[in-house]
Amino acid sequence: MKRKALITGGAGFIGSHLVDLLLKEGNWDVTVVDNFDEFYSPEIKQANVNPHLENPNYRLYKTDICDLEGLKKVFQENQFELIVHLAALAGVRPSILRPRAYARVNVEGTVNLLEMAKEFGIRKFIFGSSSSVYGINCKVPFSEDDKISLTISPYASTKAAGELLCHTYSHLYGIKMICLRFFTVYGARQRPDLAIHKFSRLIWEGKPIPMFGDGTTKRDYTYIEDILQGVRAAIDYDKSQYEIFNLGESRTVELRYLINLLEENLGKKAIIEQLPPQPGDVPITFADISKARKLLGYNPQTPIEKGIKEFTDWFKEVVSV
Repeated sequence: MKRKALITGGAGFIGSHLVDLLLKEGNWDVTVVDNFDEFYSPEIKQANVNPHLENPNYRLYKTDICDLEGLKKVFQENQFELIVHLAALAGVRPSILRPRAYARVNVEGTVNLLEMAKEFGIRKFIFGSSSSVYGINCKVPFSEDDKISLTISPYASTKAAGELLCHTYSHLYGIKMICLRFFTVYGARQRPDLAIHKFSRLIWEGKPIPMFGDGTTKRDYTYIEDILQGVRAAIDYDKSQYEIFNLGESRTVELRYLINLLEENLGKKAIIEQLPPQPGDVPITFADISKARKLLGYNPQTPIEKGIKEFTDWFKEVVSV
C-alpha cells in the first residue's frame, strides 16, 4: 500500500527536490499544494513541477495555504498520513519591507495547516524552519537548546512562531511534530534571489555583485542532497512527540571565500560593489548537528568546494539553453 504525503511549497526549490525523491522511491502518493507566488518567477516553479505532472502518483493543487476553504477541499479529496510544510514567504531582507505579508503567510498559513492536521487526523507534521531563528546568537555552533528570543527579522520571527505553534498542536492534539532548521540551502534549482544563484548570474553577466559589509560574514551552506537526507530521515523518525533538528553542514564559509569559489568555477572575475551591512543579516550561522546525527543518522557529505562545483555545472547548463 502506498504511503500518502502532502508537501506544501512542493513547486519550490527544496519541495520539488523532495517530490523527486519520494516519487523515485515508488511507494508514495505525493500531493503538492503551491500557489506559485510571484516572489520569484512562477515559470521557474512550473519548470520544477513539469517532470512530475505525468506521474500517476503525483497530484498538484494550485492553492494558497491562506485559503482555508481551498485547503479543506484538498484534505477532503485525499487521505494523508504526513504533511511536510515547506510553503512560506522566504527571505530575511524582503520580510523587513513586507512584515504583514510574512506574518499572514508564515503564521496564519501554518495555523491553517495545523488546523487541517487536527481536523483530518494527520499523525505526522514536519515543519520547514530556518537557522534565522537563532538571530544574534553569541554561542556557536548553534544548538537546538539555545534560546531563540533574539530574532532580528520578521521572517525569523514568523519561523520561530511556527515552531511554537507546532509544539502547541503536538501537545494539545497528539500530532507528532518535527521542526527542521535549514541552514542556507543551495544546489540546482536554488531560488534566484539567494546569494549563490544571484552572485553566479551577476558574475556570469559581468555585472557588479553587492557585498554587504566587509565580506567576513559567515554562513553554514548546506547542499540540497544533504538536506534531503535529513528530511527523509525525519519522515521516518517516530521516537518522540516533538523534536527540533538543525540541518546544516556544520562548517562556516566566509563570504569572500564563497565569491572566490564562484569565480574559480565560473571562470570569470567578480566585480564587487561594497555596501554597508544589511539590516536583519546575522554575522554568522553555524549548525551543531550532533542531535540530528544521533537521532536521525544525519550525515552531510558535501563540502562547499564540491557543492559549488555541482551548482555551477547546473547553472552553466541552464544559462546555455
